[in-house]
Amino acid sequence: MLGARAYGLLVGVLADAVFGDPRRFHPVAGFGSVASALERRVYADSRAAGVGYTAALVGGTIALGVAAERLLPRALGTALATWAVLGGTSLVREVAALGASLEAGDAAAARARIPHLCARDPELLDVGGMARAGLESVAENTSDAVVAPLFWGAVAGVPGLLGYRAVNTLDAMVGYRSPRHLRFGWASARLDDVANLVPSRLAAALFALAAPAVGGRPRDALAAWRDAGGHPSPNAGPVEASAAGALGVRLGGRTEYAYGIEERPVLGRGPAPVVADLGRAARLSRLVGVASAVVAVVVATGLARRG
Repeated sequence: MLGARAYGLLVGVLADAVFGDPRRFHPVAGFGSVASALERRVYADSRAAGVGYTAALVGGTIALGVAAERLLPRALGTALATWAVLGGTSLVREVAALGASLEAGDAAAARARIPHLCARDPELLDVGGMARAGLESVAENTSDAVVAPLFWGAVAGVPGLLGYRAVNTLDAMVGYRSPRHLRFGWASARLDDVANLVPSRLAAALFALAAPAVGGRPRDALAAWRDAGGHPSPNAGPVEASAAGALGVRLGGRTEYAYGIEERPVLGRGPAPVVADLGRAARLSRLVGVASAVVAVVVATGLARRG
């Protein structure tokens, strides 16, 4: 028998699968607007200013989650929050659209899709570079937009769902190593590292388990995982490496952003990704999303019985 939290998580996952992101008045977009407005008011080139900024936004969002869980029936509140914060269906659609544009030879349309997936300058990417960017993005965002929110929803309910999405959104907004955000975004980036420490390893393990469904081998994914040590992100590294091994491709290397160039470790031992691998990556992402939903329901049910 599912508890209220587990039932709400399951309904929220199904809502994301059927409807995708809310088309209007998306709560995450609203949070982003509030965060941007606050940044304009309180920005200073210091870690202290960034700590206050992060604490106010994340703390306020968690408080909103606590209030929602008290005012709404638990299953309903959890379902609505889960639907609001999950991004698995939209992620798969974006990757599929990128692959379709590249297969059609429409590089301009493909480049227009890149900003929906990652922060790289699409004008600097050739076809292979866009394929690699798509694969790395789908791996990292499967963890960030599916596995992690479900993990925190199972453990901490509505406050966990909303609080995690606030942390991850702030990292995407100010967590870059750009001159403006190197110090101001430090707190957001470090808090995101902590929040994703367990979920990212869970996502990497699920990529390995799902490898046979896309023609890969779990042992190759686990072997590639060892390549993640030199990655600049302690959490993106394991999921990108495990996905590379599961798909049998090579990711990583020179990566160009608007704020500069990063030399990342090579992840995996296969060939460089090609356009056809984007479809395989989308299937892998869907499978990991389903598996993470099962894990979340089991964890939520187990915690409810213990409580």
